[in-house]
Amino acid sequence: MPPTVSVESAVADGRYPALEAEVHEFLGVAVAGDRPAPDMALEAARTALKRADQVPADLDLLLYTNTWHQGPDGWPPHSYLQRNLVGGRVPAMAVHQGCNGMFDALELAACYLRAEPERHSALLVAADNYGTPLIDRWRIAPGMIGGDAAAAVVLTKEPSFAQLLSVCSISAPEAEELHRSGEPMFPPTVTAGREQDFTARFAHHRANPPADAGALTRIPDLMLEVVEKAVAEAGIGIDDLARVAYETHSREVVEQRVMVPLGMDMAKSTWDFGRRIGHCGASDQFLAFEHLIAAGELAGEHVLLLGQAPGVVLSAAVVKVLELPRWT
Repeated sequence: MPPTVSVESAVADGRYPALEAEVHEFLGVAVAGDRPAPDMALEAARTALKRADQVPADLDLLLYTNTWHQGPDGWPPHSYLQRNLVGGRVPAMAVHQGCNGMFDALELAACYLRAEPERHSALLVAADNYGTPLIDRWRIAPGMIGGDAAAAVVLTKEPSFAQLLSVCSISAPEAEELHRSGEPMFPPTVTAGREQDFTARFAHHRANPPADAGALTRIPDLMLEVVEKAVAEAGIGIDDLARVAYETHSREVVEQRVMVPLGMDMAKSTWDFGRRIGHCGASDQFLAFEHLIAAGELAGEHVLLLGQAPGVVLSAAVVKVLELPRWT
């Protein structure tokens, strides 16, 4: 994570409304300046491979996910990691599922490694830098501010400090119009020089509800369903979860959308960590997980990683921390 900028200074500069600061309770946001997202991804990947004692060229797969533009249009950022880290014999490809990209990467990588006995390990990377024209990190979506960061995970068949017990997703595609409402599908937003503005799209959707707008009312039930599916596949119950790492949203959203329905106290969420760095694209849950591990927490515990992305897609994963890793 790059250094953070305080919400207090953003309010003083007029970048962030004082009322929103009071209501949503964020403290800061990670800001990478002009550092490219793929460069942050490379650093995170190198750290993950070092901690995993993994030789980069011995990987069987590299998956790269992002939510915002990475560099020159038409250029694949995962090739940058191939050139500078893993080499050209490691298959590399992009996974695009918005803020839930790492969940899909986990599921795809797990299936890929299981498909052939000789496949051993995969590297999953997420990175974003929102400090660009055509997006305002302080108004990235209602109750959300955008932070810059990268996260990397090594997934292997070998025993390690933590075990992925389950990962799954559920979609409500009939609600996909929410994230494009009021805008044409062609030409694409960025090519026309228009700003990405989810707040405006949500407002248009409310003012002009489609015939199946009621699909949005199903999302709380789907959220609970995907959690129940994930914990059941992990062989545990919701009561067995020690912590919940949800995407970094405002306090009231994390509490009312996630923790209250799960019957869990906010103290078991990772909100207090996330409120200091903002919503870092597809990296949120993994930054929070690393933070807890580095603090010496969670040994022997189960952690729920949970997210919601445009589409609308809800994803969940359960990880059991078997022991604290050496790098702590």
